[in-house]
Amino acid sequence: MTAQIIDGKAFAATVRAQVKEQVAHLIADHGITPGLAVVLVGEDPASQVYVRSKGKMTTEVGMASFEHKLDVDTSEAELLALIETLNNDPAVHGILVQLPLPGHMNSDLVINAINPAKDADGFHISNVGLLGTGQKSMVPCTPLGCLMMLRDHHGSLSGMNAVVLGRSNIVGKPMAQLLLGDSCTVTIAHSRTKDLAAVVRGADIVVAAVGRPQMVPGDWIKPGATVIDVGINRIDKPEGGTRLVGDVDFDSCAAVAGAITPVPGGVGPMTIACLLANTLTACCRANGLQEPEGLTA
Repeated sequence: MTAQIIDGKAFAATVRAQVKEQVAHLIADHGITPGLAVVLVGEDPASQVYVRSKGKMTTEVGMASFEHKLDVDTSEAELLALIETLNNDPAVHGILVQLPLPGHMNSDLVINAINPAKDADGFHISNVGLLGTGQKSMVPCTPLGCLMMLRDHHGSLSGMNAVVLGRSNIVGKPMAQLLLGDSCTVTIAHSRTKDLAAVVRGADIVVAAVGRPQMVPGDWIKPGATVIDVGINRIDKPEGGTRLVGDVDFDSCAAVAGAITPVPGGVGPMTIACLLANTLTACCRANGLQEPEGLTA
């Protein structure tokens, strides 16, 4: 058996096309343009590339893009003052502060200063609580992207056994909440889990988000299971240079699984697509309009 490859790049393009269509309707019917503000502090090269990519895709779907680049030695008070300005700006519907922040800033304090209704990343403590209690919230982009791909592949997820590998606040925990919301039986596994291989082998759905390269081998995977690989790890190639790999050993897992996401080109592209979807959702909610179908949890 060879697994079906779940093409995140193609699926993300479909999501962006849906967002673009809905944005065009909002502008034409209501004169409202959704706006996303991205704040970058410092010169982190990976963050700079990411922010550029976000800005480009935001304008491609017809949204307003507001970029705020601050020096690495900007004070926490100055950053909080900028967030307060964005919270009060009716043209801004989504706010994202690019992480990691410089060491002299408290990330939790900064994230929780964002108006929860404009929290495009879904990291605000209020949104975490709303998601955990099954209420309407802003949902973290990466888990939302994973959920969309799983729903697209399976239709209903009801009654399926899901194992989430990793317990981070950004992916593992919200992923588990979303799968629970779709009536899966969910296990969160991690580095301390006893007999991890046996736990993973019981899963119809495996979401790997541990940040350890190729940690999950094919003999941990139940034949026919769906494997969503959230990991992005850079490893050395024998002939020199580096390559990107996920948290699962792709070749051995693809030989057993029913479906699998590749790295790169799987979950990654969905993260930005879901950021745009979240901004659209926030804009619709702010204006008392119907939320976009198929783009929320």
